[in-house]
Amino acid sequence: MATLYLLPSCLGDTPASAVLPADYLSRIEHLRAFFVEDLRSARRFLRKAGFNAPFEEVCFIELNEHTKENSIESLLQHQQIDSQQLLKQDIGVISEAGLPCVADPGSMAVEWAHQNGMKVTPLSGPSSLFMALMASGFNGQNFCFCGYLPAETGERKTRLAQLETTARKTGQTQIFIETPYRSRQMLESILSVCHPETRLCVACNITLPDELIVSRSIAQWRKNPADINKKNTVFLISA
Repeated sequence: MATLYLLPSCLGDTPASAVLPADYLSRIEHLRAFFVEDLRSARRFLRKAGFNAPFEEVCFIELNEHTKENSIESLLQHQQIDSQQLLKQDIGVISEAGLPCVADPGSMAVEWAHQNGMKVTPLSGPSSLFMALMASGFNGQNFCFCGYLPAETGERKTRLAQLETTARKTGQTQIFIETPYRSRQMLESILSVCHPETRLCVACNITLPDELIVSRSIAQWRKNPADINKKNTVFLISA
């Protein structure tokens, strides 16, 4: 039975050996087909991980936010790839950063694999979401990952108020993310909407040399905000 391997990648420009298990390369060095979010970054990551096969011998299938839902077959047809031949070999799935299939479109490949009787094997690696939760000091028994919040300022503030209300009523940690170029605006919206006693954890550039993970009350954040502009950031709200 062929296997679909879910391959975590580095969260930034860190050595692969610092964040990936020692046997990672031995699990993937035989692969010659990959679903990838971005071709150039996937190739760069594979070389960093020690993958030495010539890329002209490797089939890369780009699967990203522009791929229509439930369209793996049409995606393969468009790239002139025989799906039946592909299903006979082991395949990897690589996200742009961190765990594949979490807040990225790789789950479509996993669904396709299950539908076609493939074995699905997730490998260990860094997850910014869970590393942020671990380091926040917030409730790790009851939490919700809310993905990306609305980009429009008014809608974003409305959603933030809803998340804060949920956290206060249930004790559930609310986790969400934003694109790096809007991280500063997100922090500003949080500080303008949330109550002074609400707790906020800001986790930036996890595993990188300038990593910042700080949990404070909103009142404390307002007195001493952080510069997170254009940084990969996970936000966590707790009552």
